[in-house]
Amino acid sequence: MPSVINAENLSKKYIIGHQRKAGYTTLRDVLTNGAKHFAHKLLHPFTTTASDPTHEEFWALRDVSFDIQQGDRVGIIGRNGAGKSTLLKILSRITEPTSGRVSIKGRVASLLEVGTGFHPELTGSENIFLNGAILGMSKVEIKMRFDEIVAFAEVEKFLDTPVKHYSSGMYVRLAFAVAAHLEPEILIVDEVLAVGDALFQKKCLGKMDEAGREGRTILFVSHNMAVISQLCSTCIWLDQGKVKDFGKTDAIVNSYMLNGISRVSGEKTFSDDQGKAAQLKSVSLLDGKGNATQQFDCDNAITIKLDILVRKQLPGLYGYLGIVRPDGTSVLVSDSFDGSTGNPLDGLPVGMNSFMVTVPPRTLGHGEYMVHFSMASQAADDFHVDVPGIVCSFSLEDLSSRRGNQRAGYFSTLLPWQKFDN
Repeated sequence: MPSVINAENLSKKYIIGHQRKAGYTTLRDVLTNGAKHFAHKLLHPFTTTASDPTHEEFWALRDVSFDIQQGDRVGIIGRNGAGKSTLLKILSRITEPTSGRVSIKGRVASLLEVGTGFHPELTGSENIFLNGAILGMSKVEIKMRFDEIVAFAEVEKFLDTPVKHYSSGMYVRLAFAVAAHLEPEILIVDEVLAVGDALFQKKCLGKMDEAGREGRTILFVSHNMAVISQLCSTCIWLDQGKVKDFGKTDAIVNSYMLNGISRVSGEKTFSDDQGKAAQLKSVSLLDGKGNATQQFDCDNAITIKLDILVRKQLPGLYGYLGIVRPDGTSVLVSDSFDGSTGNPLDGLPVGMNSFMVTVPPRTLGHGEYMVHFSMASQAADDFHVDVPGIVCSFSLEDLSSRRGNQRAGYFSTLLPWQKFDN
């Protein structure tokens, strides 16, 4: 496949302004400082002015390079502030890079934020034709797809209404419908789709999947790793403005989700937070012999030991534990009401309290997993008593599979087969 997007050492610098910590500035201060600066330039014409301490340089992107082939469906992931939106703006020709270059072959349609590319005073119908013209399409071509665009966006009743009166959801529906149906060679979509309802998001993902199968190139930014894994074949991981990794989606998402989680042992301790009435102080993953580990076999149980420090007794305190795949898919959920004896966290005494949650053998399939934990109580000042989030991770191997390779799937439960005699 030929290359359609080639980025070489892309960098983008912004100048950030900071307010001075001193008090307010009067008109007299402004005039006096201006006069001093003018006098200084007359007396010392060849001296350079010191850099303004109220401003600093911020590199949103730094030496970003990659090559995308025709028909690639590329996910762009990274934490907030990693440079994802800046990269898309450069690729969409909305902003210029400070240094580096990007080569793009083909017609690009972008959906980066609510309202991008629409004129607020024009009606929905007029904006469809305006966007089509921007993409280089003739009036005849746009008319051929007009009804399909309107049906997809579900805005028939509002076609003659200026889009400034549209809700954010209507705006996004029409903008995506235009961008996807006017057949660009390259479709660039930011997480703006999150504004739409679940049904419309599903329609959008289906349309992008269809576009990818037709050989069009898609760049998609999302924090939803399950959607990235479903839609994208390759993935760019941005971290602090740089490409941390670029490759097959499964491997990149795996690394991204596990990033920052210790892989040294099966134990983790959390620092004190005196503001919390109850807090998870440590977590351990234990094998059948009571040893802390992060490597398990599907035939063995996994014991999760939770040490909870209670500073103030809370009626109705309960815990939530989830087991999650690196792509964000929730595989197993449990809370402290699951046991036959009620909720053991309710009204815990002040001090350290320990609990064990056991995942039986042959429950989970092989692969990488993360453990999510939180506590809540209606009696607390803040309902969310302690939400440490992802607290540890582990890996499972299906070593006893008789097929010679590990079973696929989220679960490894052994299902009995019985011959049925008629």
